[in-house]
Amino acid sequence: MAALNFNRPATTTTTTTTTTAVFNVPKQMVDVGETFDDYLPFAYNNTCPNLEEMNNNNNNNNNNNNNNNSSKGSSFYIVRDDLLHPLINGNKARKLDGLLPLLEQQSVTHVVTCGGCQSAHAAAVGVLCAERGIQSHLLLRGEQPQILTGYNLISTMYGNVTYVARSHYAHREKMLKNHADLVASDHGSILACDEILEASLRNQSFCSPSTVKNVESRPTKVAIVNEGAGDAAAILGVFRLVHYLAQEHILGSQRLKFVVDAGTGTTSVALQLAALCLGLPWEVTGVMLADTLDGYKQQEARLISDFKRQFGFDYLNHELTGSDGGIVHWVERCHPRKQSVTKFVSSRFGNIMEGETKVCQRIARQTGVLVDPMYTLAAWEMATRLCSQEAEEGVKVVMLHTGGTLGMFGLAQRYNSYFNKL
Repeated sequence: MAALNFNRPATTTTTTTTTTAVFNVPKQMVDVGETFDDYLPFAYNNTCPNLEEMNNNNNNNNNNNNNNNSSKGSSFYIVRDDLLHPLINGNKARKLDGLLPLLEQQSVTHVVTCGGCQSAHAAAVGVLCAERGIQSHLLLRGEQPQILTGYNLISTMYGNVTYVARSHYAHREKMLKNHADLVASDHGSILACDEILEASLRNQSFCSPSTVKNVESRPTKVAIVNEGAGDAAAILGVFRLVHYLAQEHILGSQRLKFVVDAGTGTTSVALQLAALCLGLPWEVTGVMLADTLDGYKQQEARLISDFKRQFGFDYLNHELTGSDGGIVHWVERCHPRKQSVTKFVSSRFGNIMEGETKVCQRIARQTGVLVDPMYTLAAWEMATRLCSQEAEEGVKVVMLHTGGTLGMFGLAQRYNSYFNKL
């Protein structure tokens, strides 16, 4: 069994303002191919506006609304993983932090993956592969927008983008395999992420990746990365994050409640798994954005099973005793979207509500923290609700800020009437 090394050098400085205390861990310069150094500012916020407060025009009347009550005097920590990379969401960077070194060790020359038109995952794969001399092939659902912006623009600048009809995209596994066949042609080989991970484990090769060489000088080897990188290998990057945060001068081993906005749910599951493995009394609340409760529970069970099988963490059986209902506390966002399913995609995900852009604007102005209405606003509002509930017990609430800044550009095009009212 290969030993997992989470040790990273870090220093800490502190900056204080009237509303926010920010702890900065400077990002060190690293060679191409190394994993991310820790760049994890986090903030303690005194003001937590939410949607009800905005919609009620800041009415201070007591209407017994829990969210209104929780917005007054509530505070929570924010792990600023949104600042990990200038172009990439923090959760996407963390997932690929565990995967990309393995691709380099296997001398992968091309990566094929997929996502929506404004996929943060696809953009992350494009950028990080380019930084490592690997060619990326990004299959994006739907039609090319008239104006390239946000993650779509970043994907186009860094990767080889192909737009795929929704009817074909619905069969993702077949779509990815067919495109990988085209890239590999007659002389190349194709590997799935699970195969790459298992090969690394067999060879005990969790070592520093080799220096990047010109892709054209190597035989073609194509890796298929699933949508959202929701595989067991992605858990390794989150382990590094948890190991860092658990240092006594940061968050330590105190009892905490983490809040994470959940797309695929991989980050939420990985965060809770890492806490269990490291013996930390941390509880994770995953705010469901893109699937049903049953869907998230199935994803959780699959990730745990794959993790135990591939890494041999049999002692987790003891840690998970009595957790038949799952290890992550899955909850609806404070303002759920209506659930309806078309032929190809659920409308539960990807929509924003009127007023949410103004809430994001107010949060940015009052705290200096930018959240987006699709993902991180949901985590912010849930953290606001939980910190009021947990105040009496003395349990600190921590929001993992996963990013989403560039996604605002795409939303501004799609919901221009909402953004024009700012």
